[in-house]
Amino acid sequence: MDDQASPAGVDPNVPNVARMYDYYLDGKDNFAADRAAAEQILKLFPDTRDSAKENRAFLARAVRHVVESGVRQIVDLGSGLPTRGNTHEIAHEVAPDTRVVYVDYDPVVCAHSRAILGKGENVTVEQADVRDPETLLAQLREHVDFDRPVAFLLLAILHFVPDENPDGAGAYQIIQRLREVSAPGSHLVLSHAIDARPDSTPEALEIYKRATEALSLRTHDEITRFFDGYELAEPGLVFPQDWRSTEPPLFGERGAPIGYVGVGRKL
Repeated sequence: MDDQASPAGVDPNVPNVARMYDYYLDGKDNFAADRAAAEQILKLFPDTRDSAKENRAFLARAVRHVVESGVRQIVDLGSGLPTRGNTHEIAHEVAPDTRVVYVDYDPVVCAHSRAILGKGENVTVEQADVRDPETLLAQLREHVDFDRPVAFLLLAILHFVPDENPDGAGAYQIIQRLREVSAPGSHLVLSHAIDARPDSTPEALEIYKRATEALSLRTHDEITRFFDGYELAEPGLVFPQDWRSTEPPLFGERGAPIGYVGVGRKL
């Protein structure tokens, strides 16, 4: 992406977490500041790029699971920049009538998403902030029937929201609100970063503090709390490559996963 051609209101000199993630996935929609910050993270956590790809592979398996379970509405929160194997593409392979709503708060992400995804059937792009759940839900009601099961996807999002959030709802409050409006049979799909290398984590936290969002890492037990009121699908809250994958981990047996993933069904 050309830094000189950045959209109005976007500072290309401030690393953006969505564009950093795009860089981890070998995408091209990022600025020099994003690449520089991402490279700093890769020096501290060399497995970040492979972990991002494992996370993306988990997304595909989880989407297939919820659609095969009968869910025909998916809301991809913090969807990020479009890349190969988008949520609606996976869902429509199983059931073309599945409604997919992509949501992100970043205007650049939404502009790209609308340009690439917006013309697809049963596909919608909304600009909204998950930290303002009431406004988010008001927008979603135009596209989602909350009397029927819906799957909420929050991949690599909640670790950017603190427990107590001065800018809006905290992470647990967000999930509680989504659970409250969901019909029985709805699903929660999430991935969340952990303190994988305590010796390097403080430096990584400082890098993200200088980006658009700071990190709030959580433990296995703290991440499991998000699934209160849900029944965790087997094999539970695990590393991405351990969630129903038939492929070997990208980074091998000695790799260092940097987060957990899980899928829950509302009781």
